[in-house]
Amino acid sequence: MLYNRSNRMNVRHLVPSMSRRLLSMGALMLAASLQQPVHGSSVDFSKFRRIEPQFIAALGDPGATSGNGAQLWGFWNQDPGPRACKLDHYAQLKAAGGVAPAHWKFDAKDWWLEEHGLIMEKPTFPLPAGKYLVSGDRDVTSVLTVHPKDRDGNQRWELADGATLYDVTHLGCRSARYTPAADNNSCSPANVRAENFPVNPGAAMPAVKGCHKQDYAVLIVVGLPATH
Repeated sequence: MLYNRSNRMNVRHLVPSMSRRLLSMGALMLAASLQQPVHGSSVDFSKFRRIEPQFIAALGDPGATSGNGAQLWGFWNQDPGPRACKLDHYAQLKAAGGVAPAHWKFDAKDWWLEEHGLIMEKPTFPLPAGKYLVSGDRDVTSVLTVHPKDRDGNQRWELADGATLYDVTHLGCRSARYTPAADNNSCSPANVRAENFPVNPGAAMPAVKGCHKQDYAVLIVVGLPATH
């Protein structure tokens, strides 16, 4: 998700040189991100350091302020947008053994699309336990706490001061995971209908023939705990 506060939209379709320029602009705007209203008053910004945007793929009730299941959340430690592949380049991706130009490996049994129909590298799982300063680039910035796994492997999560998952979801960043609906090779980016893109902010990602789809909310990480 190429994070660009100037238009609040992803622009992955731009040429790489433009992507790099916008990414630099995004870094300069991170200070503004940390000045968004915080849900409540208990957040001490001095305990966080600004970072270039990272991204969380989250599951949960949009209206929830806390919950279980964070072990099912994913994490991109860098913007996957400039590293994505266009759908009409899928044949070249296959011919390269599934290795994208950005050196990530396509997994035919577990692949991801974003709102412009670009094929993304999948995030890493699970999201590490810890604290994250998160934003949906709208009205609320809050602290997300992800707890260590309990004896059953479950990870609890919570947002500070009553912020909801919806409050810190970036509606313009749509993300979905596609896995085979049956034991065959029918779940393929070749079945994606290009006319279904771009996806409107906040809308569900399109279904793909032969695939099971899981939509994920995308949270922007704008700060991590400061180290002293």
